[in-house]
Amino acid sequence: MAACEAVAAATTAAKAATTGTAASAAVSAKAAVPSAGGKKTTAAAASAAAAAGGAGAARSAAATKLLSLSGVFAVYKPKGPTSAELLNQLKEKLLAEAGMPPQDGNKRKKQALKIGHGGTLDSAATGVLVVGIGKGTKMLTSMLSGSKKYIATGELGKATDTLDSTGKITEEKPYDQIKQEDIEGILQKFTGNIMQVPPLYSALKKDGQRLSTLMKKGEVVEAKPARPVTVYSLSLQKFQPPLFTLDVECGGGFYIRSLVSDIGKELSSCATVQELTRTKQGPFTLEEHALREDKWTIDGIAQSLEHCMPLLSVEPSVKKLKTEDSKVQAVSSEDKTLSQVKENDGVIGTS
Repeated sequence: MAACEAVAAATTAAKAATTGTAASAAVSAKAAVPSAGGKKTTAAAASAAAAAGGAGAARSAAATKLLSLSGVFAVYKPKGPTSAELLNQLKEKLLAEAGMPPQDGNKRKKQALKIGHGGTLDSAATGVLVVGIGKGTKMLTSMLSGSKKYIATGELGKATDTLDSTGKITEEKPYDQIKQEDIEGILQKFTGNIMQVPPLYSALKKDGQRLSTLMKKGEVVEAKPARPVTVYSLSLQKFQPPLFTLDVECGGGFYIRSLVSDIGKELSSCATVQELTRTKQGPFTLEEHALREDKWTIDGIAQSLEHCMPLLSVEPSVKKLKTEDSKVQAVSSEDKTLSQVKENDGVIGTS
């Protein structure tokens, strides 16, 4: 009879441990030890309960550490998922490691674990995605206005409705007449403080819904008016017709897809993005700071925060153009752009 009671108590302790309540597990483990005349079975049950209690304590410690994380770091976004989907994957993985229940997507409901990202990357794009955790989510606005670097490969002669390779071809034009010097000769027109029309397929919103969502529903969407954006540097890295590769550094609210499309039009042809990689955002680079999925652990992120947070104090929140007469204009242009396009959820489209 005592053995049965001990096994039952051990079972209760194990259940308590799986919920992360280490104190309950410990109490149950104590109950598993008989007051007198114990048998081997009760000792084994008590040992099992103690082990279960230890597991519960470990989970509790992991949850405490996870909820104590606060700051900004970077992860690597592969091609395929949207930025929001990738963020959900990261959150689910961390909650599972901590033994905490998954959180629903209701933004109005208070979330135990706060995570956000500071700059949307298209599903077809790869590279640096800045993430804020805990109180770090409040720091994402400054990341939106900071500079970003991209490597973009465009294809001449084709235009799509999404301005990238995922869309339907809407136009085809000859490109054989275009030479490398032609592209290099027009890049200056897209450098500095310029006006840019955002793509229809974007994270910008109309009546609370993203333009891309409305477009996919087949609704008629009017293009947003041109707005001021800043390009700090723009160069041609490679030209193998019909493909051309650009190295771009820009400010907040800038769309690489619109840039490539506009370059195609300027060359009396058309063009669309084939590949896009964000190589840097603020002080965070793809090579040094972007965590791959195998590093999406509580300890991995804690180490990344130690490495990344000191960089924010030395990186200017808003980069300035090199030319003296455009410094003040560059700052005011970025501030205006940020206020125009900032999303309610702290996400901005930059690709």
